[in-house]
Amino acid sequence: MELSSIKDAFDRFTKKQKSSSSKFQEIIEQIGHEIEQTLSRIQSGQDSASATDHKLILRDVKAKLKEIAPLSQMEGTQKDLNIALSKYPKIVEKSFNPDVSKAYRNVDFDIRTVNQIISSHFYREGQFDIGDSFIHESGEAKATADKSPFLEMYQILEAMKSRNLEPALNWAATNNNQLKQSGSDIELKLHRLQFVEILQNNGRDEALKYARTFFAPFASSQMAEIQKLMACLLWAGRLDSSPYSELLSPVHWDKLAEEFTRQFCNLIGQSYDSPLSVTIAAGIQGLPILLKLMNVMNSKKHEWQSMKQLPVPVDLDREFQFHSMFVCPVSRDMASEENPPMLMSCGHVLCKQSITKLSKNNNTRPFKCPYCPSEVEAGQCRQLYF
Repeated sequence: MELSSIKDAFDRFTKKQKSSSSKFQEIIEQIGHEIEQTLSRIQSGQDSASATDHKLILRDVKAKLKEIAPLSQMEGTQKDLNIALSKYPKIVEKSFNPDVSKAYRNVDFDIRTVNQIISSHFYREGQFDIGDSFIHESGEAKATADKSPFLEMYQILEAMKSRNLEPALNWAATNNNQLKQSGSDIELKLHRLQFVEILQNNGRDEALKYARTFFAPFASSQMAEIQKLMACLLWAGRLDSSPYSELLSPVHWDKLAEEFTRQFCNLIGQSYDSPLSVTIAAGIQGLPILLKLMNVMNSKKHEWQSMKQLPVPVDLDREFQFHSMFVCPVSRDMASEENPPMLMSCGHVLCKQSITKLSKNNNTRPFKCPYCPSEVEAGQCRQLYF
């Protein structure tokens, strides 16, 4: 979506706003200066001045204020600001189509599923009060099952912000086997930060005692890291001036908090980012293309709602690309729910319709793979996705 015109209009408005504010300030300062001078004149001649003198002083200040003409100046400046302000919403409305209802398909959503997705999003974002209120108003009591794990996650993260690693270490110890299976080394990273904290705050002896207690299980796979931490003992009390000073960087805490969140979500079968947030962000990015398509299709009186495949590509950033697109090398058709990619026993992949044609719609009839000498049967092929 082209937003340069909106940005230019916004810049013009803010420029007028700053100019108007400066002008108002200048006028107020002029008026204040004249009033201060008038008060000074009255006070300096207070003993000898008569009522006539005071009237003359007031007449002079009235003439100067009339010469300044504050209302006229402010009205002119305000008029320019109002013109710029009135133009801005029109440009915004012109750039954004307020009616997006024709850019999506009419799908019958399960309202209970939608409510669970929304409540789960609030809990995932740590907005527990809002999540509870939403569940109460929607009547989806079962959705509270998502609250407990995320509540635990945020309690651990809050403790980490206070440099208290005990809850995180307990969680890592409890889930030790699962973390190992996923190839995570977060438990050692937690112990490393705890070791550095003890070395800094409690001294060499306590740090050595901690290392002897907790580092042994990691010796076979992380010996180099343990050796580096043992070398830190030689710099007790002056670690900030040692070759290992980078261990004191606050960045380690931020990175570890992020990694902990990823690992925690992974163990409970959830993605790191909220599915609702990702869906909405991807939709916002693809919406302009769909709106243009809708306008073109309507002008040609074509119905796109019933299409199985969009006639135009919707390019999304890589952060929204979770699955690669497969094009069958035989038929050149893109895989779909009706025509999914199938893995043959030889390791090559074709779309289902191509395999059906090659096998003459017979699951047990062998056919030759188009890319190798192997003979395969349609019944032995496995669907990859969709």
